[in-house]
Formats: sequence, structure tokens, C-alpha cells
Amino acid sequence: MEGNTSARNETFALIGPGRAGTTIGLALLELGWHAVSVAGRAPDAPSTTSAAACLGADASLVTDAGRGANLVIVATPDRAIEAAARAAALSFEPDALVLHLAGSKGLDVFSALIDVRGDVRVGALHPLQAFPSATMGIERLRGAWAAVAGDPQATELACALGLRPFELADSERAQYHAAAVVASNHLVALLGQVERLAAAIGVPFEAFAPLVRSSVADAFGIGPARALTGPVARGDLATVEQHLATLDPGERDAYRTLAREVARLTGRRDHALDRLLDDMRAATGGTIDLEET
Repeated sequence: MEGNTSARNETFALIGPGRAGTTIGLALLELGWHAVSVAGRAPDAPSTTSAAACLGADASLVTDAGRGANLVIVATPDRAIEAAARAAALSFEPDALVLHLAGSKGLDVFSALIDVRGDVRVGALHPLQAFPSATMGIERLRGAWAAVAGDPQATELACALGLRPFELADSERAQYHAAAVVASNHLVALLGQVERLAAAIGVPFEAFAPLVRSSVADAFGIGPARALTGPVARGDLATVEQHLATLDPGERDAYRTLAREVARLTGRRDHALDRLLDDMRAATGGTIDLEET
């Protein structure tokens, strides 16, 4: 496949009509590809018919999904990739590329498929980006990074979509996906705590947006360690102690866990801070009891 995929009349099928698969499908349409089918739980399932209409394709059974497609995108939940590929195996065209979009799975999920269809090619392409909707996903694809594996066409597709591909072995997938979860899900959960703490004192959540954006920019601009500010970084135990005393008990665990990560990032050991965070009581003076009753 040439880098400019619009020069060829390529066809694709989508198994799993979710946001990620539909986003990639829409991006392929913009490159001149043609969608031949979309398969989901059932041909008449709302998610299947909606994605099929969006891509201008027929809604089909999974067992028929690959007919007439040069590329088959398996965009099901991670746990269903192997079963979906196996169910559709007999419909795949010879030399078709079967590609999944999961971050946590490697090429091993296609082992059963290869056993019965050794004439197809397999690959993985995981865009390192969040897709709240297919429309927003299209806007976010270009410039995002992507983990690729398998057939070289996976890398070529990533480049054609405006992604920045890097190769990732199956053995590295779990740790890579864990990092992605921390970067996205855990970060959002942490901002959820900010929202709760701010709401309790009547401060708008939006007030923290400039601080969050500048902190993230600093972390990627000068590195996380140099970007650190705040009481743990400067060894201000009295302020940390005051925070723990003030926080609702249900909010303390997240604060303590992340404070430990800040301490680790500083590269120095502070035993007084360790005791404060581990024991939930004041490390200096012992005058404030933070134990839950």
C-alpha cells in the first residue's frame, strides 16, 4: 500500500461499531476508502445500523462481515477480539489485513484465526488518544501517536491517517496500556477529586483549568521532575499535615497516594513525610489525630 491511500480503491469492513472503530472508519472515508459492511451484536442493533449509516455501509452479520473487504477492522471490546475474528474468519478475502485497535492486546489474539486462515495478514493499531465521539475523534487523530504491530500495512495506515506510529511488541502491551490508563483515566479521576473538593467550598471547577493546563505543559516541556511545585516537593510537612487534617476521610487515600508519588519524583527520601503519609497522623508534634473513628 502506498502512503497516499486515496490513490487506490480500497475497501474495509468494521466489526464493532463503537467510537474508536467508527472514528477510524470515517478517517478512511476521507482518504478515499469505501466501507462495505459494519457488524455488531446484530444487523438490526441500533449501534450497528447507526455506524453503518454513518459510514455508508451495509449492516451485516459478523460471520459475513469480511466479504469484499481488503481491510477488516476489529474494534470490539478487548475481550471479544479473538472470538469476533474467529467468527468472521471464513468471510475474509485472501490477503486481507485483519487489524484490531486494542491497546492491551497484541497479535496473539489472532492465533486461532491464523490457524484456520493462514492466507490473511494481521496487525494492531492503537491510537494513543481518547475518542469521546466519532466527530471529536476525527479532529484528534492527526498528530496523535499510535502503537502498531504486525503487517507493515498497519504502519502505513497509521501514517496515512496522520498518526505517529511506534512499534510495540506483544510482551510490552500490558505495561504500555497501563501507562495509557494512568495518563487518561487516572488523570480524569484525579480531576474529579479536584471538582469535588472545589465544589465543597464553592469554588468553580473551571478556576483550576489554567493551573492544570500549565502543569501538564510544564511536565511535557521540562519533564515531570522539574515541573514539580507544592508542599511535598519543598518538604513543607506542616502544610501536608494540615491538608490531611482538613480533607474528608474519603478523599485522603488519593491525596496520600499521589503525595507519595510526588515524593518519589523528587528523588529524595524524607522519613518524616513517609511516616505522615503512612500513619495518617502528624509526623511532627503529634498533636493532630487523623485516624478515622
